[in-house]
Amino acid sequence: MSKIVDGNYTSVVYSLIKDKQYNDVIKIITNMSDRKRNTRPGLSLLAYCYYYTDDFQNASTIYEQLAALWPQETDYKLHHAQSLYSAGRYEDALRAANGITKSGYENQVRKLTAAIRYGMEDIAGARSLLETNTGPKDDPDIDINYGCLLYKEDRYEEALQKFLNAQTMLGYRPHLSYSVALCYYKLKDYTSALKHIGDIIERGIREHPELGIGMTTEGIEVRSVGNTLTLHESALVEAFNLKAAIQFEKNDIDSAREALTDMPPRWEEELDSVTLHNQALCSMDMSPTQGFHKLQFLMQQSTYPQETLQNLLILYCKHGYHDLASDVISTYSPVKDKYLSNYIREFVDAVIAQQTSPDDAYRKLDNMANKLADSLRKVTRSVQESREARDDKRTKRALLDYENTLEKFIPVTMAQAKIYWDLENYAQAETIFYKSVEFCNENDTWRLHVAHVLFMQEKFKEAIAFYEPIVKKNYNNILSVNAIVLANLCVSHIMTAQNEEAEELMRKIEKEEERLYYQEPEKKVFHLCIVNLVIGTLYCSKGNYEFGISRVIKSLEPYNKKLGMDTWFYAKRCMLSLIENMTKHIIVMRDSFYNECLVFLNQCEFHGKEVATMPDEEDPTNKKELNNVTCEARLLKSLILRQLEY
Repeated sequence: MSKIVDGNYTSVVYSLIKDKQYNDVIKIITNMSDRKRNTRPGLSLLAYCYYYTDDFQNASTIYEQLAALWPQETDYKLHHAQSLYSAGRYEDALRAANGITKSGYENQVRKLTAAIRYGMEDIAGARSLLETNTGPKDDPDIDINYGCLLYKEDRYEEALQKFLNAQTMLGYRPHLSYSVALCYYKLKDYTSALKHIGDIIERGIREHPELGIGMTTEGIEVRSVGNTLTLHESALVEAFNLKAAIQFEKNDIDSAREALTDMPPRWEEELDSVTLHNQALCSMDMSPTQGFHKLQFLMQQSTYPQETLQNLLILYCKHGYHDLASDVISTYSPVKDKYLSNYIREFVDAVIAQQTSPDDAYRKLDNMANKLADSLRKVTRSVQESREARDDKRTKRALLDYENTLEKFIPVTMAQAKIYWDLENYAQAETIFYKSVEFCNENDTWRLHVAHVLFMQEKFKEAIAFYEPIVKKNYNNILSVNAIVLANLCVSHIMTAQNEEAEELMRKIEKEEERLYYQEPEKKVFHLCIVNLVIGTLYCSKGNYEFGISRVIKSLEPYNKKLGMDTWFYAKRCMLSLIENMTKHIIVMRDSFYNECLVFLNQCEFHGKEVATMPDEEDPTNKKELNNVTCEARLLKSLILRQLEY
């Protein structure tokens, strides 16, 4: 920049703008002397470049200066209002837009004012402005604007039609295609949504190879592409976020995470709030602390995705942080009515109340369940009537309403049952589930929790009837089934003398783990390990320690892959139970069995140096050198050797 010769600034600056190198232009102009920079061309170019680097705050400041210095130029006033709107300063933007009275700008001002009203959630005000439109009737912006309003009013089918009409007039536009995909997503037509998302991504890869799409997933170290105008116009960030949301809805968290890492690479401080929000949700199963930090950070910003508050509260309740959930509700009380539906407010309030008054919580949840059950019955009648009338459109809408209501009903039922689950009153929990059988019988989540309740009551035959269909549905991808479900099904088979079925299931799991090991040698899977641990624990609890401990030992082989904080916790519980009963002379074991236990503990001692037995923050001794499997294995071995001495 220092080598630019006087007289060449204009050609250099406009060449950079042509190449969309706006940041370089900003550096050149800001390094100029005040005399050169504070000219009309200098300020105008600076504001333009700020705007197209998404620095709307600085853009609005410069445009305000231009509008004051050259009041006859109405374009500066319009750009000033546009910049304020883009910066989220809606009140200021509205005042600036209302100050533009020059003839010929009415249609532009009306569109901008409608957009500002839309941003302020004043849907009625935005609609009234659009309805007074005096511009051409075939303007595609009209369909787009009405589509946005209909979307806000949850009228997704009508919004979709408006966006498709605009697409017919304009041809392919990335953001328009994204709007179509978003409507399909809301209508739960994920196949159509993914098709439009795929078009956006495919065109992005073909037309913008410089954006490095998918490079992060491939493990290549790449630099940030920044929040450029090209990235914004491509709608790639929005498309990948929507793809992640669809995979998340389908409970395919790995694919959701992959979608987020496939998007053009940016530094964390450059990420938009939606991407940061989605990263937080997708990291909750692996790193809840990191996920909570991101959601808390978003809540401290001036703007954040509407779902952030709701998801933070639900996740706090899910992870048992009820005090933090109460604090969040108190802190964000002024905006909770705006961002939380009545359903979420009532549900979170009931779950928090459960900690101090289970009876009060149950009453609140029961009121919610009764209202939702009534809604489900009404929607069911609507589905039947529309089918009898052969009204496909109405049937589709009614079915969507049914699914949405059922999604609210199931968590309420689960929360009711959990009150009795925590009290170990499994029979009452079972009764609650059977009250909702008319609506939830085909829902896998409901069936899974019924199976757990039956299992805890040792109704193993009935539990098999609920577990088995879920496992068979995913038999070809059995490792996608939760390990505890497979373990409980195996135990149920064993307890009902169906040992062959249990062994066949375990062989299938072992075969799938071996196949996965050859494909991804570094990936750790614990399904067979957990199954063997559960079976081993069961036999130990029944007093058959020789067989039980043998299953525990088998579960941790090979030790370098299976030995972990959680697996060691359950293995050592069985060993401690064995030692306690030996000390009390309740059981006497063969010498060969003692040797098996000592060999097992030797292996745990050898492989457990780097395996912690509890998280560092939960270690009361604060002695990291003692917080590992090696130390605990030595202690258990010394206890067994003392028994042998006696």
